[in-house]
Amino acid sequence: MADYRNTSARTVPAAGTRADIDQGLRSYMLKVYNLMAGGLALTGVAAYLLYSMAVVTNDAGAVVGLTEIGNVVYNSPLKWVLMLAPLAMVFFLSFRVNKMSVAAAQTTFWAYAVMVGLSLSTIFLIYTSESITQVFFITAASFGALSLWGYTTKKDISGWGSFLFMGVIGIVIAMVVNIFLASPALQFAISVIGVLVFAGLTAYDTQQIKEMYYEGDGSAVMGRKAVMGALRLYLDFLNMFLFLLQLFGNRE
Repeated sequence: MADYRNTSARTVPAAGTRADIDQGLRSYMLKVYNLMAGGLALTGVAAYLLYSMAVVTNDAGAVVGLTEIGNVVYNSPLKWVLMLAPLAMVFFLSFRVNKMSVAAAQTTFWAYAVMVGLSLSTIFLIYTSESITQVFFITAASFGALSLWGYTTKKDISGWGSFLFMGVIGIVIAMVVNIFLASPALQFAISVIGVLVFAGLTAYDTQQIKEMYYEGDGSAVMGRKAVMGALRLYLDFLNMFLFLLQLFGNRE
């Protein structure tokens, strides 16, 4: 995957162009955040729509069974397709984005967000709607503060990258191990560490996305950078939300 940062052979801008560069950076970051927010919205809508079509509820709103769609989605091999398809799509987008048009990259990102939503529809079976809403707003507030700090800080936090990446690998290994151990204590530790790692990644990725901006880029390069930046922040938000939900969500 090509390095989007274009750090080589950059010239220091003249004072008269500083305002134009700042405006370009703001527009670029706004596009990143808009794409990320759009992806999260699609994920939420897709998750809730599939859940609504998959369950049978009583007059009190409690789930009492699954519809035919629910049985196909949750009790057949299709569930593995829904689980693995988003992983395949994120790898495809990451490795092929340089050869895509901006429209194709954005479309792939939207499709990925929808697939993630379909795979996450089960959270409505596990947690109450009230706790999902509460944790979402907690995540949004935390994400906003961390991303703002990553954008505005003068401190170079690029050194966090290797440490945070090792943290992600450690979380994945621990989650696989806990499939066999089913340890509540280990699950609690995974959730706490997961929140801390993705909180750090939110600030780190924001600063890295900001550094990726280069005023000399063409519209196509800039558009692809925005899509990849949105994907990074989308994943940070989503994972932080899921780990917080495991910690604070009220189960049905």
